[in-house]
Amino acid sequence: MAISAADVRSLREKTGAPMMDCKKALDLTGGDPNAAEDHLRKMGLKAAGKKVGRATGEGRCFMTLSEDGTKGAIVALACETDFVAATADFQKYLDDLCAHIMANTPESAEQMLAQTWAAGGTVQDSLTEIIGKLGENMTIAAAKCVIADGGFVGGYIHHNQKVGVLSAIKTEASREDTEAALRQLGMHAAALPPTALSRDQIDPELIEREKAIYREEVKGKPEDIQDKIIDGKLNKFYASICLREQPWVMDDSKSVEKAIEGLLGKGSIVTDYARFNVGE
Repeated sequence: MAISAADVRSLREKTGAPMMDCKKALDLTGGDPNAAEDHLRKMGLKAAGKKVGRATGEGRCFMTLSEDGTKGAIVALACETDFVAATADFQKYLDDLCAHIMANTPESAEQMLAQTWAAGGTVQDSLTEIIGKLGENMTIAAAKCVIADGGFVGGYIHHNQKVGVLSAIKTEASREDTEAALRQLGMHAAALPPTALSRDQIDPELIEREKAIYREEVKGKPEDIQDKIIDGKLNKFYASICLREQPWVMDDSKSVEKAIEGLLGKGSIVTDYARFNVGE
């Protein structure tokens, strides 16, 4: 049967595949739109397998919040080119990934890939399908669900859309004031990447390595002051990587912890955060 331009256009609108590929699929399946769609999907999945392993230095960070502002999802999706990252299909997939994170609260991107996808199959299957559709290798670089405990969640996406920060603050302040503070906190963490929220989250082995370096540095100093010098160096080390202790980027005379209390009231505290950087 003859394949009309309207048939090709309809298949393209439904699948997002190039016009020529849609025409070929309809020719091969005798004009059956459902069979042509299945053919395009199979070809896309086959092509996707060949793209795995290609460098993914571009992409986007994206986040969504619950209506009450107490729960949020953030994801970093990497791809090969900024052109693909700017497409509507890529953005739609970011939306769908955040919806999945909100519903399933994965603890990591790796765990998320094995979870069941709303449209069927797994998240990994959905990723393979979008790779085939958009023609580039992609990876879910990072994913997290952040939940507020007696406060609110909010964040910041940098203007290049490659850096995103989502945090939770426990506070009695209003949602409006807290979200404004969370945006400032996101800007801070985007500029000064923390390694951990607080000291207890730092790998003990990392601390011991730092101590070993400091011990070498204080050799030759009087023994009665060596420990004090080491403690002072450790405090500076903690302040450089622990979010709560970092110097507030907008006023480095105070820590993040003190800055948040100044903005939202005594007792207000950052309880969780996620900072992702595509291509980092």
